[in-house]
Amino acid sequence: MLTKTILKKALNVKHTAIDNVTFGSDDSIIVRVHPTKGEQCRCGKCGRKAPRYDAGSGIRRWRTCDMNTHKTYLESEVYRVNCPEHGVVACAVPWARHDSAFTYDFEHMTAWVAVNCSRKVTAEFMRISWNTVGPIISRIRQDADFDPKSRFDGLVNIGVDETSYKKGHKYITVIVNHDTGKVIWVHEGHGKGVFSLFFKQLTKEQRASIQLVSGDGAKWIQSCIDEYCPDAERCIDPFHVVQWAMEALDKVRAAAWNDARKKVSSETKRKPGRPSGDTPKPDTTAKDIKSSKFALGKAPENLTEKQRAKLELIARKDNRLYRAYLPKEELRLVFHYGLDAGKEQLNRFIKWAQHCRIPEFVELQRKIRRHYDAILATLEHKLSNARIEAVNNKIKLTIRMAYGFRNIDNMMDMIMLRCSDIEVSLPWKGQILTHTC
Repeated sequence: MLTKTILKKALNVKHTAIDNVTFGSDDSIIVRVHPTKGEQCRCGKCGRKAPRYDAGSGIRRWRTCDMNTHKTYLESEVYRVNCPEHGVVACAVPWARHDSAFTYDFEHMTAWVAVNCSRKVTAEFMRISWNTVGPIISRIRQDADFDPKSRFDGLVNIGVDETSYKKGHKYITVIVNHDTGKVIWVHEGHGKGVFSLFFKQLTKEQRASIQLVSGDGAKWIQSCIDEYCPDAERCIDPFHVVQWAMEALDKVRAAAWNDARKKVSSETKRKPGRPSGDTPKPDTTAKDIKSSKFALGKAPENLTEKQRAKLELIARKDNRLYRAYLPKEELRLVFHYGLDAGKEQLNRFIKWAQHCRIPEFVELQRKIRRHYDAILATLEHKLSNARIEAVNNKIKLTIRMAYGFRNIDNMMDMIMLRCSDIEVSLPWKGQILTHTC
């Protein structure tokens, strides 16, 4: 009796009686158990009492946490019951979830290791296949996140962005609560249709509480805001605005490089042999412009001496490219000011871009005019997508640690376990969720 009590304590099982212990052919430990009287004849899905139907599949085994170096299994008879709601199903057992071959402790241990370690470490430490980990993660998320809509209560500032998870333009849409820094919703795909699914899950009160929505310049974000929460303000991410300027500047740089390259190729080629002393040096303008991308993109205070020299060279050799570089810096500084000074700086940039006769920047000021109100809201509320970009980086790290996911649902469940407010604890740290409803 004492041995069974100690073994039951070591296995961390409740409402369970131990019959005997044997060793398997692979030196594993097999513990024969059965539920106590009060836990017998219960539906595997809802847990309610139901009459016994037949013997079912007979004896089944569940993997539990290892004992030192030995794999350990719980073994019990599993009959079927006739539930009034779910029909004929396998009976519930108090140590494992329905349709699972692992105990509660083993699944929580596996989920914790998978959330904190790589795919190889998880599979080797738990001594299971990685393909088995995905369904375990989904079951843990389903039990731990039994009221996901409560995460939408009290939303004030949210951020939305899409991130790729696989080659071939495979995207997921991620929504973050700025006040908590946690993911509140993730779904496969991107665009207005996906973002609308999020708003459709919210009640009228939850939509009305949203005041600020941050995102990039995608049109579908604004259209969803206008349709579902018209009182909310949209804040556009400063990084994306500066990125637009960098893309325009890069087009100007490419055009300048092509012009310089054509100019060099049109000049008379030098005759073979050693050049005379009065021969002019070859023109390196094209080469200098080609290698100036980092110098043009960095902030002036972060430039190295070599990059400063390159900018000075560009100012002397290509006035058009240097004229495009200076307003790019002015646009970057817009987000360093407050609302009034930033608005004045932004208006100055738009006025310059209208008359600069550089097509790329003329088009840029049109784009900025379309997002003018969102930029001013960003200056006023200082809300950016920096937090959601950090979450996207964590998501990509999660995918790399797993060497990719074949099942998109398992991937989104893993994202919620790692990036939301769901807490995955070790068996000896927290209470194990055992409900089946």
